[in-house]
Formats: sequence, C-alpha cells, structure tokens
Amino acid sequence: MAEPKHRIRARHTASTITVHQAYMPEIGRPAAREGRFPAKWQRDRMTWIKPSFLWMMYRCGWGTKEGQETVLAVEITREGFEWALANGCLSHYERGLHSDRASWKRQLQRAPARVQWDPERDLRLQPLPHRSLQLGLAGEAARRYADEWTVSITDVTGLAHEIHGHVQGGDLEAARRLLPRETPYPVPDGLLDHLRPPVQSPVETSS
Repeated sequence: MAEPKHRIRARHTASTITVHQAYMPEIGRPAAREGRFPAKWQRDRMTWIKPSFLWMMYRCGWGTKEGQETVLAVEITREGFEWALANGCLSHYERGLHSDRASWKRQLQRAPARVQWDPERDLRLQPLPHRSLQLGLAGEAARRYADEWTVSITDVTGLAHEIHGHVQGGDLEAARRLLPRETPYPVPDGLLDHLRPPVQSPVETSS
C-alpha cells in the first residue's frame, strides 16, 4: 500500500508522542540530565519539533552541525501536541485550503503554532515521495511545550552516531534495526483538515 503523502509518523504511546530536536551541548545536555528545558532555553522564540527521527538527522547532519551536536528525543503529551495542531496554521499559502492570501497571513500571525510538510528522508537522507510534519511553536505554545507538555527528555546523540556509522559503512540493515520504531499517529478526525493541502484530482483527458 502506498504511503499517504501527508501523514504523521512517530513513536507514541496512549498518552505521549516523541519528537526530536538538536541543540548545542550547553542546552541539550542539561535538558536531558534534568528532564526539562533549562532557564537558558529561550521560551520567547519559535522552536521546531520533528516527530521523524530521520528528518531530524537530515536537519542536524547526524548531530555534527555546529550548534546541533546534542540530539534530543522529547516525549510530550498527546494532549499538548494535538492542542498545537488544532491551533496551528500551515506555514505557506495553499490555494483551495485558504480563502485568500490575506486571510492566511492573518491566521499565521495569530497562530501559536505553524506546520510544514517536508519530504521524509531515507537512511542516506535522500528525499522520499511522502512528507514529514515539522511543527513550529511560538509564544504560548513554546512556553507550554517547555513547561507543561514535556514528560521526558533523552539524549540520543550516541544512537544517531551509531546509526550514522553503519550507514557510512554500507550496512543499511544494521542501521535500520537501530531506528526508533515510528508508526502512523492516530490523529483525531478532522484535526488536520486545516493543515493538509487538498488532494489534487487527476486531470481528465478526452479520448
């Protein structure tokens, strides 16, 4: 069965979902040690969370990019995650989803969260045909993420480096066995209707 173009895939339990971020060690290590983001973590800035482990690896270069050397798996409440989705806005104008550009811009300015759908990645970090959700949190959403929704924070930098080593060595099967198991997230009916671009119907041709 073909993978739907827009679907959230993640590690999740009955009450939580795991997302990923990467930070400089001065922030990432204390966060993992204490299980919460330190005061140094700026709650007044937008922060992007990624359910997809491999998309995070694409973004941080397997934890090698400057300022992104510490990779975190952040377990947050599903209630908080779904609140952000419900109050989010697509990060770009989409004809057929938004009535016009002006109304979309107004929604974007007011929304405490925004959504991007970027190509999912394979083990070599090459793009796949289906998309992965990135969720940007600002204002109230960022503060609630750091101080209310977070259940646990785990440093997975070592795992990222181990998987990357297998990829570099050409052993993709060993790398694949170590990947976090991400499955389709059970989104409540209608929750993503305002965040998923409309499906384009195929153009009919006359014979």
